[in-house]
Amino acid sequence: MISRYSKPEMAKVWSEENKWSALKKVELAVATAQAKAGLIPKKAAEQINKKAKFNIDRIKEIEATTKHDVIAFVSNLAENVGEAGKYIHYGLTSSDVIDTGIAVQIAESKPVLMKIIAELEKTLESLAVKHHQTLCVGRTHGIHAEPTSFGFKMAGFLAELQRNKQRLETAFEGVRYGQISGAVGTYSFLMPKIEKDVCKELKLKTEDVATQVIPRDRHAALMQSLSLTASFMERLSVELRHLQRTEVSEVIEGFTPGQKGSSAMPHKKNPISAENLTGVARLVRSYSIATEQNVALWHERDISHSSVERVAIPDAFTILHYGLERLNRVLKNLYVDKERMLKNLNSLGGQIYSSHILLDLVDSGIKRETAYSWVQGAAHELKEDESYKDAIMSHKEISKKLSRKDLEDLFSGKRHARNIKKVINRVLPQAKKIK
Repeated sequence: MISRYSKPEMAKVWSEENKWSALKKVELAVATAQAKAGLIPKKAAEQINKKAKFNIDRIKEIEATTKHDVIAFVSNLAENVGEAGKYIHYGLTSSDVIDTGIAVQIAESKPVLMKIIAELEKTLESLAVKHHQTLCVGRTHGIHAEPTSFGFKMAGFLAELQRNKQRLETAFEGVRYGQISGAVGTYSFLMPKIEKDVCKELKLKTEDVATQVIPRDRHAALMQSLSLTASFMERLSVELRHLQRTEVSEVIEGFTPGQKGSSAMPHKKNPISAENLTGVARLVRSYSIATEQNVALWHERDISHSSVERVAIPDAFTILHYGLERLNRVLKNLYVDKERMLKNLNSLGGQIYSSHILLDLVDSGIKRETAYSWVQGAAHELKEDESYKDAIMSHKEISKKLSRKDLEDLFSGKRHARNIKKVINRVLPQAKKIK
């Protein structure tokens, strides 16, 4: 599913090739820093940087004997370097390389993810502006409530995406940490300066207190941010699914020539993308739960987190990126049926204006309980095909308190639309604000 539809950038970041490439960057940076500190010969560091290379098939071949992937990786690097290879991974523990390598991969994934978020942000901005006056029914509990506009709906999703963007910025910064502190993190052989130099080279910060591993609350916070972004994606997808239901039919996902909606029923146009994206969001959230459980490791460390992260982190990034790309395509090709929105808006004969009739009656001096009973009664006593507007206009008590002109203004929808533009402008960049 992912390989068929998504661009390759994120998959490349989390490929097996790039995983070992990130670990190699760490090993080379360590050798350079150790030579600078006089811990290993400078010539050895030069040879390591010049000759160290890996081959995935060879790593797997060695791992079949060692049963330890990092040892296999280090052995593969060393056998390509020669005598100086003995200084690769000198004084390190596996977690130094793995955790710092993961930080490198996460940092590489950030611009890829933030790029599609920026594109989606622009798409939502465009929809909010284009449809700021496209009136439609606002629904609570799935029931007609009061008028809103489709642009107003999109502005709400835009605001949520902007919050997710900020959360992700904070979370990415919170996990931009490396460690080169050795067994149980006490620098018993290494020196903090080596760690500092390595992290500087890799554009990372040094972990305050690493207990042989980077504390996993950092990764959990990032995964929570990915999860919340997925929940935004699902909320918007669910909205589109509901609006495409036959009885509503206010929007329709783009339908390309030759596309089939159902193997049995040729007439169907199903919201398949929005449904798929709902499922993608469920997967991302499940990974967030798993990584939260990684926080509580035994004592200084164990490896119960390792098997989780090998799957959860790459998958969460890859499928969320895929999902956001697909959502952006859906929105760009979305058919918005303005006429159907207006028809649905008027389908209850004006009942959606009941709250303002109530308020106007209260303002005229009628007790709220009395006014409520009049307005509610007019709605509940309607017969099929009767107009609520006509019932209110002809209501003996209401017509004494509210003039026909006032009621016509109330039923026009102008009152409900008057502040929509102001609210939408709150989330738009200056250049796109609605005049």
